[in-house]
Amino acid sequence: MAEWTFITNHGLTLAAIAKSPRTTAREIGDAVGVTERAAHKIIKDLENAGYVTKNKVGRKNHYLIHPDVPLKDEVTDSAVGELLVMLGWRWRRRRVAEGSPSEPHVLEIVVS
Repeated sequence: MAEWTFITNHGLTLAAIAKSPRTTAREIGDAVGVTERAAHKIIKDLENAGYVTKNKVGRKNHYLIHPDVPLKDEVTDSAVGELLVMLGWRWRRRRVAEGSPSEPHVLEIVVS
């Protein structure tokens, strides 16, 4: 019998990004248990669905989670941030540099 988990690879990838928003796709894949290529595809899916935004910082990526985006299911009316809080993260407002465009609904999720 195959092993199963309650959280999909997409959910685990989102949790890995929340834990470390400056991590690489290879590190995310290792944490989730998927290949780097699969991690890239999942990250792209999360971007396309509006859960995360990827910003290039030098040669690295920095991910921002949009916690107010609803989960993609028909059972709950919860947002992705609520799922992450249930998994052990707390919300903290992101500091925005003076003069830069801000998105007040964008929060970083940090480890408690």
